[in-house]
Amino acid sequence: MAKTSAQTARRKPANPRPLRLTVLRTSRPVPSLARVTLGGGDVADFEPMGHDQWFRLFLPTGGVESLTHVPRRLTTASYARFMLVPAERRPVIRNYTVRAYRADGPDGPEVDVDLVVHGSAAEGTAGPASTWAQTCEAGDEVAIIDEGTIYAGSPEATVLLAADESGLPALAGILRDLPRAARGVAVVEVPHPDDRQPLEGPDGVEVRWVVRGSSTTQLRPGASALAEMSGVPVPADEQVYAWVAGESELATGMRRHWVGQGIPKAQISFCGYWKADADH
Repeated sequence: MAKTSAQTARRKPANPRPLRLTVLRTSRPVPSLARVTLGGGDVADFEPMGHDQWFRLFLPTGGVESLTHVPRRLTTASYARFMLVPAERRPVIRNYTVRAYRADGPDGPEVDVDLVVHGSAAEGTAGPASTWAQTCEAGDEVAIIDEGTIYAGSPEATVLLAADESGLPALAGILRDLPRAARGVAVVEVPHPDDRQPLEGPDGVEVRWVVRGSSTTQLRPGASALAEMSGVPVPADEQVYAWVAGESELATGMRRHWVGQGIPKAQISFCGYWKADADH
């Protein structure tokens, strides 16, 4: 996960220790995303922070015993030791966002996680996280290490938000937790028209959905969102906070545009979640 210009304003959990959680249920809210609801285990120790709260997710693809290799604290040194564990014996680690948190689920607190689905688990064309999202079942165990939030906008700022499908869960959380009087524009790029979904947010923040285009340029993930958001005027006489997450070129290209439009770097958070193949 790329660093952000607002790194110093991030909120961090008080005790970012590993939490063992259990899959409660799964669903497919839209074609490109699988939703996994986690709870049980150590979920009572999870500290909800809202906005774009993210965490390290450890998937026991080598068997549940692989979770014994999750570091007690995630530091540069502990991560290096973690990577020395043979691949077939250590869990897969990925970064994900809290899509929703409910303190009063039927059996206690619940955490929803939306994972992008690509490829087919049945045909062996999906990556490890996508395979897990498509095949996990109630009762399966995982571990998470909370990392806190990245969003650092002031309540008074006009907001500009941009994301592709990988950044959609984070953008949805930000919209949900913005002040009701907030104003601005949010642009979300998705691969399929049916990936559009209701998002809770202030009436003054316009949400624009763009479906990945059919032209050669717009087939690259993030290109359509970059083009749409680049056409949004930046208010010259207002405080502005800009946030973007998703494919690497979307994140860096959006930041470059916003800086060129006069937004101070300290008022921009950008996060490259992944990098598309060169032939996209």
